[in-house]
Amino acid sequence: MSTAKSAETKSSSLGVRVASAVVLAPIVLGAVWVGGTAFLALLMIAGPLMALEWARLAEPEGSAVTEQIGLTIGLVVFLVTMATGDAGLAFVLLLTILGLTMAWCVWTDRPPSRTLIGFAYVGGAVVSFAWLRGDSDMGRLTIIWLLGVVWATDIGAYFVGRTFGGPKMAPRLSPNKTWSGLIGGMASAAIVSVAVFVWADVQSMTMSTGILVGLAVFAALVALLSQAGDIYESSMKRRAGVKDSGTIIPGHGGILDRVDGLMFAATFVALVVIGVHYLVGWMS
Repeated sequence: MSTAKSAETKSSSLGVRVASAVVLAPIVLGAVWVGGTAFLALLMIAGPLMALEWARLAEPEGSAVTEQIGLTIGLVVFLVTMATGDAGLAFVLLLTILGLTMAWCVWTDRPPSRTLIGFAYVGGAVVSFAWLRGDSDMGRLTIIWLLGVVWATDIGAYFVGRTFGGPKMAPRLSPNKTWSGLIGGMASAAIVSVAVFVWADVQSMTMSTGILVGLAVFAALVALLSQAGDIYESSMKRRAGVKDSGTIIPGHGGILDRVDGLMFAATFVALVVIGVHYLVGWMS
């Protein structure tokens, strides 16, 4: 009887997860495709919610809420200013609010290190997403590529890890992750990376083999960062003694539970793109 009940519960939980995905996926992908205000509005909703989830994981007793309110205000101000098309002013305002929040930490005799980590982790990812998407076709392709690579990493790691098993990557922090799964995830990310750009360039097919190989290698590095982000969030949940970062998404938990791999990956990709942009400009 208990076995039947357990199976029924699992089936119900899976149904809720699928229903949530069916509702949310078109909204997220639609905002990515349209870009502009629609994408910024998505970030404006998700960013502060992720900041509050991170605050609850970092300090379950709630003592970091004031600082995280500063972070959420900073994210919203940044995104609203980005919507006006003034990226420079947006970054200045974000840094100003960061400085004021740090001053608050010093005034109240609280160590600012944890708040800084929250700014870097959540704020860095949100700012990176906003900057990478921009309002161009290349920005749309970049976000689609990033989502495809991270999702391929998760799927590849899951199936390869379950099939081959083997030594655990971080048994204390994320007991289900294996080295074989990591390799499978990196390989899957490399394949999807090439597939996305071939699909995007399907009419001209001008991409050289060298460029495609470079994209595959870069995707493998992004996959590595994605898995690191997954493990980081798992360690935060274990430290806080909770199963999920939140309960906002039925059947899935919190927003961070669904985008943990994207957090590190988005920031890494944005930094690389900025670095390449300035390097090319310097060399020319």
